[in-house]
Amino acid sequence: MRSNSRKITLIGILIVLFLLYLYYIVPSVISWGPSNNYENVTVKTTVNVTQSYPEILNIACVNSSGITLNAGTSTSVNCSIDIRDFNGGDTINNTNGTFYYYLNASSDPDDNNTHYTNATCTEDANDGFFANWTCFFDVMYYANNGTWVANFTVMDNHNFTDNGNTTAIIYELFALNVTGVIDFGNMAVGDTTGTPVPANITNFGNMDINVSIYGFGGEDDVAYAGLAMVCDQRNISLSNERFAINDTATYAEMYQVTGAATPIPGLLVLQQTSETVQVINTTYWRLHVNQTTNPFGVCNGTVIFSAEAP
Repeated sequence: MRSNSRKITLIGILIVLFLLYLYYIVPSVISWGPSNNYENVTVKTTVNVTQSYPEILNIACVNSSGITLNAGTSTSVNCSIDIRDFNGGDTINNTNGTFYYYLNASSDPDDNNTHYTNATCTEDANDGFFANWTCFFDVMYYANNGTWVANFTVMDNHNFTDNGNTTAIIYELFALNVTGVIDFGNMAVGDTTGTPVPANITNFGNMDINVSIYGFGGEDDVAYAGLAMVCDQRNISLSNERFAINDTATYAEMYQVTGAATPIPGLLVLQQTSETVQVINTTYWRLHVNQTTNPFGVCNGTVIFSAEAP
């Protein structure tokens, strides 16, 4: 009996709590207007937002892969910017960007080694709330290697803006260009070049470089290994072709060209830092037409110049 009485009492308490919930709590949550004899009044709020800020959703440069520059010329770095504006993607009226080396800032002046600006990016498409714009930066071959920041600002018809950025990697570029032909002119058997023939080496990359060279006769490094030139009649030995990094070295003081890549001693071609002045180092060449092979006619050979890390 005592157990049943306790159960009845507990049930009674639960019923009372439920009724109090219905009376006090529920009306304050789900009803609108006065409650409990106007002790509480519930009021709705509303607003119509007519102008929304644009939002940059995503930025991707060169498909998020690293950038290999083009030796001796510029490379177009393509960045895609995905934007949302609840006033409509077609309300985006300007996107501009900067592309700069990580040690610099977006506000820095343009410099081909470290900073580029595009104030007139182009819209590719818009659809509903969304738009896509593209920014191109023509990056020169001597731009610093390493981490770069692509920073963009978008603006809509209400002059509201948003800013976003991402990073990209520019790879090291070891590259060079050399005078097209080392022409020793007309020589007789037994002659040695008098005034050395210059061959200019231009840094076409974004790194300081050392240069290695090797040579062979004609255009076949296997068939004519050990030769400097193959002539209409006979040939010229490889040891008779020589070079130096100064124009005062005598033939005897010059380095012999060999059949294996050999660094040019003392030659360092620095990375370009001026927009108007290329970095060019000059090598000087002499040839001796050896009597032992007694060549005759037009002679041709090949010298390979290779850019290498210092």
